Amino acid sequence: MAFNDLLLQVGGAGRFQQIQVTLVVLPLLLMASHNTLQNFTAAVPTHHCRPPADTNLSKDGELDAWLPRDRQGRPESCLRFTSPQRGLPFPNGTETNGTGATEPCTHGWIYDNSTFPSTIVMEWDLVCSRRALRQLAQSLYMVGVLLGAMIFGHLADRLGRRKVLILNYLQTAVSGTCAAFAPNFPVYCAFRLLSGMSLAGISLNCMTLNVEWMPIHTRACVGTLIGYVYSLGQFLLAGVAYAVPHWRYLQLLVSVPFFAFFIYSWFFIESARWYSSSGRLDLTLKALQRVAWINGKQEEGASLSMEVLRASLQKELTLGKGQASAMELLRCPALRRLFLCLSMLWFATSFAYYGLVMDLQGFGVSIYLIQVIFGAVDLPAKLVGFLVINSMGRRPAQMASLLLAGICILINGVVPQDQSIVRTSLAVLGKGCLAASFNCIFLYTGELYPTMIRQTGLGMGSTLARVGSIVSPLVSMTAEIYPSVPLFIYGAVPVAASAATAFLPETLGQPLPDTVQDVENRRGKRRQQRQERKQMVPLQASAQAKDGL
Repeated sequence: MAFNDLLLQVGGAGRFQQIQVTLVVLPLLLMASHNTLQNFTAAVPTHHCRPPADTNLSKDGELDAWLPRDRQGRPESCLRFTSPQRGLPFPNGTETNGTGATEPCTHGWIYDNSTFPSTIVMEWDLVCSRRALRQLAQSLYMVGVLLGAMIFGHLADRLGRRKVLILNYLQTAVSGTCAAFAPNFPVYCAFRLLSGMSLAGISLNCMTLNVEWMPIHTRACVGTLIGYVYSLGQFLLAGVAYAVPHWRYLQLLVSVPFFAFFIYSWFFIESARWYSSSGRLDLTLKALQRVAWINGKQEEGASLSMEVLRASLQKELTLGKGQASAMELLRCPALRRLFLCLSMLWFATSFAYYGLVMDLQGFGVSIYLIQVIFGAVDLPAKLVGFLVINSMGRRPAQMASLLLAGICILINGVVPQDQSIVRTSLAVLGKGCLAASFNCIFLYTGELYPTMIRQTGLGMGSTLARVGSIVSPLVSMTAEIYPSVPLFIYGAVPVAASAATAFLPETLGQPLPDTVQDVENRRGKRRQQRQERKQMVPLQASAQAKDGL
Protein backbone atom coordinates (compact mmCIF):
# COMPACT_ATOMS: atom_id res chain seq x y z
CA MET A 1 0.00 0.00 0.00
CA ALA A 2 3.08 2.25 0.01
CA PHE A 3 2.42 4.15 -3.19
CA ASN A 4 -1.29 4.49 -2.47
CA ASP A 5 -0.37 6.11 0.86
CA LEU A 6 1.83 8.59 -1.00
CA LEU A 7 -1.03 9.48 -3.32
CA LEU A 8 -3.33 10.07 -0.35
CA GLN A 9 -0.64 12.21 1.29
CA VAL A 10 -0.39 14.55 -1.70
CA GLY A 11 -4.15 15.01 -2.03
CA GLY A 12 -5.75 11.74 -3.13
CA ALA A 13 -8.35 12.52 -5.79
CA GLY A 14 -7.66 16.24 -5.57
CA ARG A 15 -7.69 19.15 -7.99
CA PHE A 16 -4.85 17.76 -10.10
CA GLN A 17 -6.50 14.37 -10.55
CA GLN A 18 -9.81 15.98 -11.50
CA ILE A 19 -8.20 18.28 -14.10
CA GLN A 20 -5.90 15.68 -15.64
CA VAL A 21 -8.56 12.96 -15.78
CA THR A 22 -10.92 15.37 -17.54
CA LEU A 23 -8.31 16.42 -20.11
CA VAL A 24 -7.14 12.86 -20.73
CA VAL A 25 -10.62 11.40 -21.28
CA LEU A 26 -11.90 14.27 -23.46
CA PRO A 27 -10.33 12.87 -26.69
CA LEU A 28 -12.24 9.62 -26.15
CA LEU A 29 -15.38 11.43 -27.32
CA LEU A 30 -13.90 11.50 -30.82
CA MET A 31 -12.16 8.13 -30.55
CA ALA A 32 -15.62 6.53 -30.48
CA SER A 33 -16.41 8.46 -33.65
CA HIS A 34 -13.35 7.13 -35.47
CA ASN A 35 -14.01 3.50 -34.50
CA THR A 36 -17.42 3.36 -36.19
CA LEU A 37 -16.99 6.29 -38.58
CA GLN A 38 -17.34 4.10 -41.67
CA ASN A 39 -20.95 3.33 -40.82
CA PHE A 40 -21.51 6.82 -42.22
CA THR A 41 -18.52 7.69 -44.43
CA ALA A 42 -18.79 4.31 -46.19
CA ALA A 43 -22.59 3.99 -46.18
CA VAL A 44 -23.97 2.25 -49.28
CA PRO A 45 -26.82 4.24 -50.87
CA THR A 46 -29.34 2.80 -53.30
CA HIS A 47 -27.73 2.65 -56.73
CA HIS A 48 -28.17 1.35 -60.27
CA CYS A 49 -26.21 1.33 -63.52
CA ARG A 50 -25.61 4.52 -65.43
CA PRO A 51 -26.78 4.27 -69.07
CA PRO A 52 -24.48 5.20 -71.96
CA ALA A 53 -23.43 8.85 -72.18
CA ASP A 54 -25.55 9.53 -75.28
CA THR A 55 -28.79 8.47 -73.54
CA ASN A 56 -31.43 11.20 -73.36
CA LEU A 57 -32.41 10.92 -69.69
CA SER A 58 -34.90 13.78 -69.99
CA LYS A 59 -37.14 11.57 -72.12
CA ASP A 60 -39.81 9.73 -70.11
CA GLY A 61 -38.98 6.07 -69.52
CA GLU A 62 -35.57 6.28 -71.19
CA LEU A 63 -33.65 5.44 -68.02
CA ASP A 64 -36.00 2.57 -67.15
CA ALA A 65 -35.41 1.11 -70.60
CA TRP A 66 -31.82 0.32 -69.61
CA LEU A 67 -32.52 -1.15 -66.17
CA PRO A 68 -33.55 -4.79 -65.55
CA ARG A 69 -35.74 -5.36 -62.51
CA ASP A 70 -35.83 -7.88 -59.70
CA ARG A 71 -38.93 -9.76 -58.54
CA GLN A 72 -40.02 -6.79 -56.41
CA GLY A 73 -39.79 -4.44 -59.38
CA ARG A 74 -36.66 -2.67 -58.14
CA PRO A 75 -33.80 -1.81 -60.54
CA GLU A 76 -30.88 -4.21 -60.43
CA SER A 77 -27.84 -2.65 -58.73
CA CYS A 78 -25.11 -4.24 -60.80
CA LEU A 79 -26.58 -5.03 -64.21
CA ARG A 80 -28.01 -3.12 -67.17
CA PHE A 81 -29.35 -4.09 -70.60
CA THR A 82 -26.95 -4.11 -73.51
CA SER A 83 -29.57 -2.13 -75.43
CA PRO A 84 -32.76 -0.34 -74.31
CA GLN A 85 -35.76 -2.64 -73.82
CA ARG A 86 -39.33 -1.31 -73.98
CA GLY A 87 -42.86 -2.62 -73.87
CA LEU A 88 -42.24 -5.68 -71.65
CA PRO A 89 -44.00 -6.03 -68.30
CA PHE A 90 -42.44 -5.52 -64.87
CA PRO A 91 -42.79 -8.40 -62.42
CA ASN A 92 -45.46 -6.28 -60.70
CA GLY A 93 -47.42 -5.76 -63.95
CA THR A 94 -46.41 -2.28 -65.08
CA GLU A 95 -45.09 -1.75 -68.57
CA THR A 96 -41.32 -1.59 -69.12
CA ASN A 97 -38.37 -3.61 -70.35
CA GLY A 98 -37.55 -7.01 -68.98
CA THR A 99 -35.84 -9.89 -70.74
CA GLY A 100 -33.01 -8.56 -72.91
CA ALA A 101 -29.33 -9.45 -72.59
CA THR A 102 -27.55 -7.77 -69.66
CA GLU A 103 -24.01 -6.65 -68.87
CA PRO A 104 -22.12 -5.12 -65.91
CA CYS A 105 -22.27 -1.39 -65.27
CA THR A 106 -19.57 -0.33 -67.72
CA HIS A 107 -20.41 3.40 -67.48
CA GLY A 108 -20.54 3.61 -63.69
CA TRP A 109 -23.48 4.04 -61.35
CA ILE A 110 -26.14 6.53 -60.38
CA TYR A 111 -26.52 6.87 -56.60
CA ASP A 112 -29.41 8.03 -54.46
CA ASN A 113 -27.88 10.96 -52.57
CA SER A 114 -31.01 11.93 -50.63
CA THR A 115 -29.58 10.57 -47.35
CA PHE A 116 -25.83 10.63 -48.00
CA PRO A 117 -24.69 13.33 -50.46
CA SER A 118 -21.19 11.85 -50.58
CA THR A 119 -19.51 8.69 -49.23
CA ILE A 120 -16.33 6.85 -50.16
CA VAL A 121 -18.57 4.23 -51.77
CA MET A 122 -20.04 6.85 -54.12
CA GLU A 123 -16.76 8.63 -54.80
CA TRP A 124 -14.72 5.52 -55.64
CA ASP A 125 -17.56 3.21 -56.77
CA LEU A 126 -17.06 0.57 -54.07
CA VAL A 127 -20.09 -1.46 -55.17
CA CYS A 128 -20.80 -4.65 -57.11
CA SER A 129 -17.49 -6.26 -58.10
CA ARG A 130 -15.61 -3.71 -55.92
CA ARG A 131 -17.84 -3.99 -52.84
CA ALA A 132 -15.23 -5.98 -50.90
CA LEU A 133 -12.98 -2.90 -50.92
CA ARG A 134 -15.43 -1.12 -48.61
CA GLN A 135 -14.85 -3.69 -45.90
CA LEU A 136 -11.14 -3.66 -46.66
CA ALA A 137 -10.93 -0.03 -45.54
CA GLN A 138 -12.42 -0.88 -42.13
CA SER A 139 -10.28 -4.01 -41.81
CA LEU A 140 -7.12 -2.01 -42.50
CA TYR A 141 -8.17 0.47 -39.84
CA MET A 142 -8.49 -2.42 -37.39
CA VAL A 143 -5.10 -3.74 -38.51
CA GLY A 144 -3.75 -0.32 -37.59
CA VAL A 145 -5.35 -0.57 -34.16
CA LEU A 146 -3.76 -4.00 -33.74
CA LEU A 147 -0.29 -2.70 -34.68
CA GLY A 148 -0.73 0.36 -32.49
CA ALA A 149 -1.67 -1.74 -29.47
CA MET A 150 1.51 -3.79 -29.82
CA ILE A 151 3.86 -0.91 -30.65
CA PHE A 152 2.59 1.88 -28.39
CA GLY A 153 1.80 -0.42 -25.47
CA HIS A 154 5.44 -1.48 -25.41
CA LEU A 155 6.75 2.05 -25.99
CA ALA A 156 4.68 3.38 -23.09
CA ASP A 157 6.43 0.98 -20.72
CA ARG A 158 9.79 2.08 -22.12
CA LEU A 159 9.33 5.83 -22.62
CA GLY A 160 6.44 6.68 -20.32
CA ARG A 161 2.71 7.23 -20.75
CA ARG A 162 2.86 11.01 -21.37
CA LYS A 163 5.33 10.98 -24.27
CA VAL A 164 3.42 8.30 -26.11
CA LEU A 165 0.11 10.14 -25.62
CA ILE A 166 1.59 13.33 -27.07
CA LEU A 167 2.82 11.43 -30.12
CA ASN A 168 -0.52 9.65 -30.56
CA TYR A 169 -2.52 12.90 -30.51
CA LEU A 170 -0.33 14.41 -33.22
CA GLN A 171 -0.42 11.27 -35.37
CA THR A 172 -4.23 11.07 -35.14
CA ALA A 173 -4.63 14.74 -36.06
CA VAL A 174 -2.31 14.54 -39.07
CA SER A 175 -3.42 11.16 -40.44
CA GLY A 176 -7.13 11.88 -39.91
CA THR A 177 -6.86 15.24 -41.65
CA CYS A 178 -4.88 13.73 -44.54
CA ALA A 179 -7.55 11.01 -44.93
CA ALA A 180 -10.14 13.75 -45.45
CA PHE A 181 -8.12 15.05 -48.42
CA ALA A 182 -7.13 11.64 -49.82
CA PRO A 183 -7.09 11.76 -53.66
CA ASN A 184 -7.74 8.04 -54.09
CA PHE A 185 -8.79 4.93 -52.19
CA PRO A 186 -5.30 3.44 -51.47
CA VAL A 187 -4.13 6.72 -49.92
CA TYR A 188 -7.31 6.90 -47.85
CA CYS A 189 -6.73 3.36 -46.53
CA ALA A 190 -3.11 4.16 -45.65
CA PHE A 191 -4.08 7.17 -43.53
CA ARG A 192 -6.92 5.26 -41.89
CA LEU A 193 -4.42 2.58 -40.89
CA LEU A 194 -2.17 5.23 -39.30
CA SER A 195 -5.18 6.68 -37.47
CA GLY A 196 -6.02 3.25 -36.08
CA MET A 197 -2.48 2.84 -34.76
CA SER A 198 -2.49 6.13 -32.88
CA LEU A 199 -6.03 5.75 -31.52
CA ALA A 200 -5.05 2.38 -30.02
CA GLY A 201 -2.23 4.12 -28.15
CA ILE A 202 -4.60 6.83 -26.92
CA SER A 203 -7.07 4.25 -25.62
CA LEU A 204 -4.44 2.28 -23.70
CA ASN A 205 -2.53 5.21 -22.22
CA CYS A 206 -5.66 7.10 -21.27
CA MET A 207 -6.74 4.31 -18.92
CA THR A 208 -3.27 3.64 -17.53
CA LEU A 209 -2.22 7.24 -16.86
CA ASN A 210 -5.48 7.94 -15.05
CA VAL A 211 -5.52 4.73 -13.01
CA GLU A 212 -1.90 5.13 -11.89
CA TRP A 213 -2.59 8.62 -10.50
CA MET A 214 -5.76 7.63 -8.62
CA PRO A 215 -6.10 6.10 -5.13
CA ILE A 216 -7.51 2.58 -4.86
CA HIS A 217 -11.05 3.57 -3.89
CA THR A 218 -11.52 5.79 -6.96
CA ARG A 219 -10.18 3.51 -9.71
CA ALA A 220 -13.54 1.95 -10.57
CA CYS A 221 -15.08 5.42 -10.83
CA VAL A 222 -12.39 6.47 -13.31
CA GLY A 223 -12.85 3.32 -15.38
CA THR A 224 -16.61 3.88 -15.51
CA LEU A 225 -16.14 7.56 -16.40
CA ILE A 226 -13.97 6.57 -19.35
CA GLY A 227 -16.64 4.13 -20.50
CA TYR A 228 -19.37 6.79 -20.28
CA VAL A 229 -17.30 9.29 -22.24
CA TYR A 230 -16.90 6.69 -25.00
CA SER A 231 -20.67 6.11 -24.99
CA LEU A 232 -21.34 9.84 -25.24
CA GLY A 233 -19.02 9.83 -28.23
CA GLN A 234 -21.46 7.49 -29.99
CA PHE A 235 -24.26 10.04 -29.46
CA LEU A 236 -21.93 12.75 -30.73
CA LEU A 237 -21.17 10.75 -33.88
CA ALA A 238 -24.88 10.34 -34.69
CA GLY A 239 -25.50 14.08 -34.32
CA VAL A 240 -22.39 15.19 -36.20
CA ALA A 241 -22.94 12.69 -39.03
CA TYR A 242 -26.53 13.87 -39.41
CA ALA A 243 -25.48 17.54 -39.48
CA VAL A 244 -22.44 16.93 -41.74
CA PRO A 245 -23.32 14.05 -44.09
CA HIS A 246 -20.51 14.71 -46.62
CA TRP A 247 -17.79 12.15 -45.83
CA ARG A 248 -14.79 14.46 -46.30
CA TYR A 249 -16.17 17.16 -44.01
CA LEU A 250 -17.18 14.55 -41.44
CA GLN A 251 -13.72 12.95 -41.50
CA LEU A 252 -12.13 16.39 -41.07
CA LEU A 253 -14.47 17.39 -38.25
CA VAL A 254 -13.59 14.40 -36.06
CA SER A 255 -9.83 14.74 -36.73
CA VAL A 256 -8.93 18.44 -36.41
CA PRO A 257 -9.69 18.66 -32.62
CA PHE A 258 -6.77 16.30 -31.99
CA PHE A 259 -4.44 19.21 -32.80
CA ALA A 260 -5.85 20.93 -29.68
CA PHE A 261 -5.44 17.73 -27.65
CA PHE A 262 -1.82 17.56 -28.83
CA ILE A 263 -1.14 21.11 -27.62
CA TYR A 264 -2.56 20.77 -24.12
CA SER A 265 -1.13 17.25 -23.59
CA TRP A 266 2.29 18.84 -23.06
CA PHE A 267 0.99 19.97 -19.65
CA PHE A 268 0.23 16.41 -18.47
CA ILE A 269 2.29 15.10 -15.56
CA GLU A 270 3.93 11.73 -16.12
CA SER A 271 2.91 8.83 -13.90
CA ALA A 272 4.97 8.90 -10.71
CA ARG A 273 4.25 5.20 -10.33
CA TRP A 274 5.92 4.57 -13.70
CA TYR A 275 8.89 6.71 -12.65
CA SER A 276 9.33 4.67 -9.46
CA SER A 277 9.00 1.32 -11.23
CA SER A 278 11.69 2.52 -13.65
CA GLY A 279 14.01 3.35 -10.75
CA ARG A 280 13.92 7.13 -11.40
CA LEU A 281 13.33 8.26 -7.84
CA ASP A 282 14.31 11.90 -8.46
CA LEU A 283 11.59 12.31 -11.07
CA THR A 284 9.12 10.49 -8.82
CA LEU A 285 9.79 13.07 -6.10
CA LYS A 286 9.38 16.01 -8.49
CA ALA A 287 6.10 14.64 -9.86
CA LEU A 288 4.63 14.02 -6.40
CA GLN A 289 5.68 17.45 -5.14
CA ARG A 290 4.19 19.14 -8.18
CA VAL A 291 0.92 17.29 -7.68
CA ALA A 292 0.91 18.18 -3.97
CA TRP A 293 1.32 21.86 -4.87
CA ILE A 294 -1.58 21.73 -7.37
CA ASN A 295 -3.76 19.96 -4.78
CA GLY A 296 -2.98 22.59 -2.14
CA LYS A 297 -0.88 20.19 -0.06
CA GLN A 298 2.34 22.21 -0.06
CA GLU A 299 3.41 21.15 3.43
CA GLU A 300 2.85 17.47 2.70
CA GLY A 301 4.79 17.82 -0.55
CA ALA A 302 7.65 19.61 1.19
CA SER A 303 7.87 16.79 3.73
CA LEU A 304 8.67 14.32 0.97
CA SER A 305 12.35 13.63 0.33
CA MET A 306 14.54 11.08 -1.37
CA GLU A 307 15.01 9.30 1.95
CA VAL A 308 11.25 9.11 2.55
CA LEU A 309 10.68 7.71 -0.94
CA ARG A 310 13.47 5.16 -0.57
CA ALA A 311 11.89 3.93 2.65
CA SER A 312 8.35 3.91 1.25
CA LEU A 313 9.20 2.43 -2.15
CA GLN A 314 11.99 0.08 -1.10
CA LYS A 315 10.28 -2.91 -2.68
CA GLU A 316 9.75 -1.14 -6.02
CA LEU A 317 13.37 0.02 -6.10
CA THR A 318 14.85 -3.40 -5.30
CA LEU A 319 12.56 -5.55 -7.44
CA GLY A 320 11.43 -3.28 -10.25
CA LYS A 321 14.47 -1.59 -11.69
CA GLY A 322 14.51 -3.60 -14.92
CA GLN A 323 12.04 -3.14 -17.72
CA ALA A 324 10.17 -6.36 -18.40
CA SER A 325 9.80 -7.48 -21.99
CA ALA A 326 6.69 -8.85 -23.65
CA MET A 327 8.22 -12.34 -23.43
CA GLU A 328 7.77 -12.16 -19.65
CA LEU A 329 4.05 -12.62 -20.27
CA LEU A 330 4.79 -16.16 -21.44
CA ARG A 331 7.96 -16.90 -19.49
CA CYS A 332 6.62 -16.23 -15.99
CA PRO A 333 3.92 -18.76 -14.85
CA ALA A 334 1.86 -16.18 -12.96
CA LEU A 335 1.88 -13.71 -15.85
CA ARG A 336 1.27 -16.50 -18.37
CA ARG A 337 -1.99 -17.44 -16.67
CA LEU A 338 -3.11 -13.79 -16.67
CA PHE A 339 -2.12 -13.33 -20.31
CA LEU A 340 -3.95 -16.42 -21.60
CA CYS A 341 -7.16 -15.75 -19.67
CA LEU A 342 -7.26 -12.03 -20.44
CA SER A 343 -6.53 -12.71 -24.12
CA MET A 344 -9.66 -14.85 -24.32
CA LEU A 345 -11.74 -12.12 -22.68
CA TRP A 346 -10.39 -9.36 -24.93
CA PHE A 347 -10.88 -11.40 -28.11
CA ALA A 348 -14.41 -12.54 -27.25
CA THR A 349 -15.62 -9.07 -26.24
CA SER A 350 -14.34 -7.34 -29.36
CA PHE A 351 -15.32 -10.21 -31.69
CA ALA A 352 -18.97 -10.13 -30.63
CA TYR A 353 -19.10 -6.33 -30.23
CA TYR A 354 -18.01 -5.48 -33.75
CA GLY A 355 -20.13 -8.29 -35.14
CA LEU A 356 -23.13 -6.29 -33.91
CA VAL A 357 -22.19 -2.63 -34.37
CA MET A 358 -20.61 -2.59 -37.84
CA ASP A 359 -23.78 -3.49 -39.74
CA LEU A 360 -26.17 -0.71 -38.77
CA GLN A 361 -27.73 -0.58 -42.24
CA GLY A 362 -28.81 -4.21 -41.81
CA PHE A 363 -31.50 -3.22 -39.28
CA GLY A 364 -33.66 -1.68 -42.01
CA VAL A 365 -34.34 1.57 -40.11
CA SER A 366 -32.63 4.95 -39.94
CA ILE A 367 -28.90 4.49 -39.46
CA TYR A 368 -28.83 7.61 -37.25
CA LEU A 369 -31.58 6.23 -34.99
CA ILE A 370 -29.80 2.90 -34.55
CA GLN A 371 -26.56 4.73 -33.71
CA VAL A 372 -28.37 6.68 -30.98
CA ILE A 373 -30.06 3.55 -29.60
CA PHE A 374 -26.77 1.67 -29.51
CA GLY A 375 -25.21 4.59 -27.64
CA ALA A 376 -28.16 4.96 -25.27
CA VAL A 377 -28.11 1.34 -24.12
CA ASP A 378 -24.55 1.83 -22.88
CA LEU A 379 -25.67 4.28 -20.19
CA PRO A 380 -27.74 1.89 -18.02
CA ALA A 381 -25.49 -1.07 -18.93
CA LYS A 382 -22.35 0.66 -17.70
CA LEU A 383 -24.13 1.97 -14.59
CA VAL A 384 -25.15 -1.57 -13.64
CA GLY A 385 -21.63 -2.73 -14.46
CA PHE A 386 -20.16 -0.03 -12.23
CA LEU A 387 -22.39 -1.03 -9.30
CA VAL A 388 -21.42 -4.69 -9.70
CA ILE A 389 -17.73 -3.82 -10.05
CA ASN A 390 -17.77 -1.77 -6.86
CA SER A 391 -19.96 -4.04 -4.76
CA MET A 392 -19.31 -7.61 -5.91
CA GLY A 393 -15.98 -7.22 -7.67
CA ARG A 394 -14.38 -7.19 -11.10
CA ARG A 395 -14.54 -10.93 -11.70
CA PRO A 396 -18.33 -11.34 -11.30
CA ALA A 397 -18.94 -8.24 -13.43
CA GLN A 398 -16.70 -9.55 -16.22
CA MET A 399 -18.23 -13.02 -16.19
CA ALA A 400 -21.84 -11.82 -16.06
CA SER A 401 -21.48 -9.25 -18.85
CA LEU A 402 -19.93 -11.72 -21.28
CA LEU A 403 -22.32 -14.54 -20.37
CA LEU A 404 -25.45 -12.39 -20.73
CA ALA A 405 -24.23 -10.93 -24.02
CA GLY A 406 -23.62 -14.37 -25.46
CA ILE A 407 -27.02 -15.63 -24.33
CA CYS A 408 -28.82 -12.65 -25.92
CA ILE A 409 -27.04 -13.22 -29.23
CA LEU A 410 -27.71 -16.97 -29.17
CA ILE A 411 -31.42 -16.41 -28.50
CA ASN A 412 -31.47 -13.94 -31.37
CA GLY A 413 -30.25 -16.71 -33.63
CA VAL A 414 -33.43 -18.75 -33.12
CA VAL A 415 -35.93 -15.85 -33.26
CA PRO A 416 -37.75 -15.77 -36.64
CA GLN A 417 -36.48 -13.18 -39.12
CA ASP A 418 -39.86 -11.44 -39.37
CA GLN A 419 -39.89 -10.51 -35.65
CA SER A 420 -37.70 -7.46 -36.19
CA ILE A 421 -38.61 -5.71 -32.92
CA VAL A 422 -37.62 -8.73 -30.81
CA ARG A 423 -34.42 -9.26 -32.79
CA THR A 424 -33.42 -5.60 -32.57
CA SER A 425 -34.16 -5.50 -28.83
CA LEU A 426 -32.01 -8.57 -28.17
CA ALA A 427 -29.19 -7.13 -30.29
CA VAL A 428 -29.32 -3.85 -28.37
CA LEU A 429 -29.32 -5.69 -25.01
CA GLY A 430 -26.38 -7.83 -26.11
CA LYS A 431 -24.49 -4.75 -27.28
CA GLY A 432 -25.06 -3.09 -23.89
CA CYS A 433 -23.62 -6.12 -22.08
CA LEU A 434 -20.58 -6.11 -24.37
CA ALA A 435 -20.07 -2.40 -23.72
CA ALA A 436 -20.10 -3.14 -19.97
CA SER A 437 -17.61 -5.96 -20.61
CA PHE A 438 -15.26 -3.55 -22.41
CA ASN A 439 -15.58 -1.12 -19.52
CA CYS A 440 -14.68 -3.79 -16.99
CA ILE A 441 -11.85 -5.46 -18.88
CA PHE A 442 -9.89 -2.22 -19.32
CA LEU A 443 -9.96 -1.65 -15.56
CA TYR A 444 -9.47 -5.32 -14.67
CA THR A 445 -6.45 -5.75 -16.96
CA GLY A 446 -4.80 -2.60 -15.61
CA GLU A 447 -5.23 -3.87 -12.04
CA LEU A 448 -3.97 -7.41 -12.73
CA TYR A 449 -0.67 -6.62 -14.49
CA PRO A 450 2.26 -5.12 -12.54
CA THR A 451 3.37 -1.53 -13.25
CA MET A 452 6.59 -2.58 -14.97
CA ILE A 453 4.68 -4.43 -17.69
CA ARG A 454 1.16 -2.97 -17.37
CA GLN A 455 1.14 -1.12 -20.69
CA THR A 456 2.63 -4.08 -22.52
CA GLY A 457 -0.06 -6.32 -21.04
CA LEU A 458 -2.80 -3.86 -21.97
CA GLY A 459 -1.28 -3.59 -25.43
CA MET A 460 -1.30 -7.35 -25.93
CA GLY A 461 -4.89 -7.55 -24.69
CA SER A 462 -5.93 -4.82 -27.09
CA THR A 463 -4.05 -6.66 -29.86
CA LEU A 464 -6.19 -9.75 -29.30
CA ALA A 465 -9.26 -7.51 -29.31
CA ARG A 466 -8.25 -6.16 -32.71
CA VAL A 467 -7.79 -9.71 -34.00
CA GLY A 468 -11.39 -10.30 -32.91
CA SER A 469 -12.59 -7.20 -34.72
CA ILE A 470 -10.77 -8.25 -37.91
CA VAL A 471 -12.11 -11.82 -37.82
CA SER A 472 -15.65 -10.68 -37.02
CA PRO A 473 -16.59 -9.46 -40.54
CA LEU A 474 -15.34 -12.72 -42.02
CA VAL A 475 -17.74 -14.68 -39.82
CA SER A 476 -20.65 -12.68 -41.24
CA MET A 477 -19.96 -14.38 -44.59
CA THR A 478 -21.20 -17.67 -43.10
CA ALA A 479 -24.74 -16.27 -43.46
CA GLU A 480 -24.64 -17.67 -46.98
CA ILE A 481 -24.72 -21.16 -45.40
CA TYR A 482 -27.60 -20.31 -43.07
CA PRO A 483 -28.75 -16.80 -41.97
CA SER A 484 -28.36 -17.49 -38.24
CA VAL A 485 -24.90 -19.09 -38.34
CA PRO A 486 -23.04 -15.80 -37.64
CA LEU A 487 -25.23 -15.15 -34.59
CA PHE A 488 -24.55 -18.62 -33.18
CA ILE A 489 -20.81 -18.01 -33.54
CA TYR A 490 -20.98 -14.46 -32.15
CA GLY A 491 -22.92 -15.80 -29.14
CA ALA A 492 -20.96 -18.99 -28.46
CA VAL A 493 -17.56 -17.28 -28.26
CA PRO A 494 -18.35 -14.89 -25.34
CA VAL A 495 -20.22 -17.65 -23.47
CA ALA A 496 -17.17 -19.92 -23.69
CA ALA A 497 -14.73 -17.12 -22.85
CA SER A 498 -16.63 -16.13 -19.71
CA ALA A 499 -15.34 -19.32 -18.08
CA ALA A 500 -11.79 -17.88 -18.18
CA THR A 501 -12.70 -15.40 -15.41
CA ALA A 502 -12.77 -18.31 -12.94
CA PHE A 503 -8.97 -18.53 -13.23
CA LEU A 504 -8.36 -14.83 -12.48
CA PRO A 505 -7.95 -13.27 -9.01
CA GLU A 506 -10.26 -10.59 -7.65
CA THR A 507 -8.77 -7.07 -7.47
CA LEU A 508 -11.52 -5.19 -5.63
CA GLY A 509 -9.88 -3.09 -2.90
CA GLN A 510 -6.43 -4.47 -3.67
CA PRO A 511 -3.31 -2.33 -4.32
CA LEU A 512 -1.89 -2.21 -7.82
CA PRO A 513 1.01 -4.69 -8.19
CA ASP A 514 4.27 -2.97 -9.09
CA THR A 515 6.47 -5.96 -9.86
CA VAL A 516 6.19 -9.54 -11.08
CA GLN A 517 7.00 -10.59 -7.53
CA ASP A 518 3.82 -8.86 -6.35
CA VAL A 519 1.81 -10.99 -8.77
CA GLU A 520 3.57 -14.14 -7.54
CA ASN A 521 2.88 -13.17 -3.93
CA ARG A 522 -0.79 -12.57 -4.69
CA ARG A 523 -1.02 -15.99 -6.31
CA GLY A 524 0.73 -17.60 -3.34
CA LYS A 525 -1.61 -15.88 -0.90
CA ARG A 526 -4.66 -17.21 -2.77
CA ARG A 527 -3.21 -20.74 -2.71
CA GLN A 528 -2.55 -20.45 1.03
CA GLN A 529 -6.10 -19.24 1.69
CA ARG A 530 -7.55 -22.21 -0.24
CA GLN A 531 -5.42 -24.62 1.78
CA GLU A 532 -6.53 -23.01 5.05
CA ARG A 533 -10.19 -23.33 4.03
CA LYS A 534 -9.66 -27.01 3.20
CA GLN A 535 -8.04 -27.57 6.59
CA MET A 536 -10.91 -25.81 8.35
CA VAL A 537 -13.52 -28.19 6.93
CA PRO A 538 -12.35 -31.36 8.77
CA LEU A 539 -11.74 -29.35 11.95
CA GLN A 540 -15.28 -28.02 11.87
CA ALA A 541 -16.65 -31.50 11.18
CA SER A 542 -14.65 -32.89 14.11
CA ALA A 543 -15.93 -30.14 16.40
CA GLN A 544 -19.51 -30.81 15.40
CA ALA A 545 -19.03 -34.53 16.05
CA LYS A 546 -17.72 -33.80 19.56
CA ASP A 547 -20.67 -31.52 20.23
CA GLY A 548 -22.98 -34.35 19.16
CA LEU A 549 -21.37 -36.70 21.68
